[in-house]
Amino acid sequence: MIVFLRSEWLRTKRTAIRFLTLCMPVLFSLCAAAYLTTHPGITRAFAFEGFFTIWTVFIIPVGVGVFAGFLVHEEELAGNFNGFLGTGISRFKLYLGKFFLLLFCLAACTLLAVLTLCISTNLVLPDGASYMLFLTAAVLVILGTLPLLALHLWISFAWGMGASVGISMGGLLMAAILGLTGLGSKIWPVIPWTWPVKLGMLPGALLLKESGSANASDISFGVQHTAALGLLAVTVGTVLFLAGGMIWFNLWEGRKNYE
Repeated sequence: MIVFLRSEWLRTKRTAIRFLTLCMPVLFSLCAAAYLTTHPGITRAFAFEGFFTIWTVFIIPVGVGVFAGFLVHEEELAGNFNGFLGTGISRFKLYLGKFFLLLFCLAACTLLAVLTLCISTNLVLPDGASYMLFLTAAVLVILGTLPLLALHLWISFAWGMGASVGISMGGLLMAAILGLTGLGSKIWPVIPWTWPVKLGMLPGALLLKESGSANASDISFGVQHTAALGLLAVTVGTVLFLAGGMIWFNLWEGRKNYE
């Protein structure tokens, strides 16, 4: 699978995928770092919440939709999937290759953004971003995004890039409204776009503990409850969307013109 993933990555040469994966997160974090360093008095809690709010609510939903749609669209342009499906490679391996490439791009994006922010702020500010705190949140965000990767890959093969990007816009709204506000307190465990938001914000509870702005036992209970629900939802969602997509893809014969 590593060799197959490497070949998939080589096929992205001279495409927008590499720029979006390697350059966009660095530029984004440098802009965020510039804002933080030019506004004295900003707390670590504000920096953490601001960065991960923008990343999980705006960047993740749209980015997943664009990445998945673009990767599948490239195969569609190359002979309307005929070359892709006719390689003789197992359908399951083809599908997993695209999924793991999506995962690699998303993970690289997120980790590059976090590391760039931490390094740049720590070079300028005496009390910059905490590497451990931000990297822990980044890993949780990546885990929370797994079901979205599987879902959007399925959507992209079935209906194309336009559907993937369009649905991601709706996901952005759900992440903002149901993931950040009390409106989604009851239903967020069944809304995949809220899972990166909920999981990514969990390490920020440590900053609340340090500040003493809330009861420590209440914070610990809330973190454990949210983590348990979130990780369970992510596990079930990933299995359902990935297994469902692979079974469907194994029977798929390519998109017809009217699709």
